[in-house]
Amino acid sequence: MRHLQKGRRLGRSSSHRKALFRNMASSLLLTERPDDVNESYYLYSDYLPSDTPSTGHNTPKVKGRIVTTVQKAKELRPYVEKVITIAKAALPHLEEAKKYATSAKPATDEYRAWRKSEEWQKWNAAMAPALAARRRAVALLGNQRAVEILFDEIAPRFVDRNGGYTRILKLAKPRLGDAGMQAILEFVGNERDRVKTESERPAFDSDEEVSPAPAAPAEEAAAPEAEVAESQTEDASAAAEEEKKED
Repeated sequence: MRHLQKGRRLGRSSSHRKALFRNMASSLLLTERPDDVNESYYLYSDYLPSDTPSTGHNTPKVKGRIVTTVQKAKELRPYVEKVITIAKAALPHLEEAKKYATSAKPATDEYRAWRKSEEWQKWNAAMAPALAARRRAVALLGNQRAVEILFDEIAPRFVDRNGGYTRILKLAKPRLGDAGMQAILEFVGNERDRVKTESERPAFDSDEEVSPAPAAPAEEAAAPEAEVAESQTEDASAAAEEEKKED
């Protein structure tokens, strides 16, 4: 009996689960890589001529998406969002460090002068929190290329979003072999997001006053009815007088 259980074991040891999450999180980030490089960031044309995007070998079908089981997706989602939060916390420090950075190349006189100046001290102090965050991301992902994509593309994309960077979409078709229920884990903020549309409220003209309907037509319509009633009463009284005379 597991009291106060935290997370799923997934049939693995602790070290095996950590390795699983590192690899799956890196795979999700590496789907955002450029189209002309593979997962190792080698150019397709330079590494293997037969391994090109046109062949469809080892290339992501959809960027920012992986397919796994429902249980793994639920455990991996907070892991990925934790890494994104760490990278987002480093963005203000990176912007601050750009103010004191230099464009001089290393091993030049200009670069040596910058290293001895006070600007380098300010740059070093501003970069320290960002460097610590980058090292934490490397420890959680274990892939330098995935960390580069995280800090360069993913974190700036969610700079105005507080949490909820990924979503899980369950698939109806089970996996072949073990009939495991599959799910999609993908980043939000793409063309696949649902757009909420609100119905337009009816516009009412408050300036225009509603004028009461004229009463003249009603009076005119009532006048013929009154004349008919009077003629009927006159005919009835005349008939009564004739009957009396005959008697």
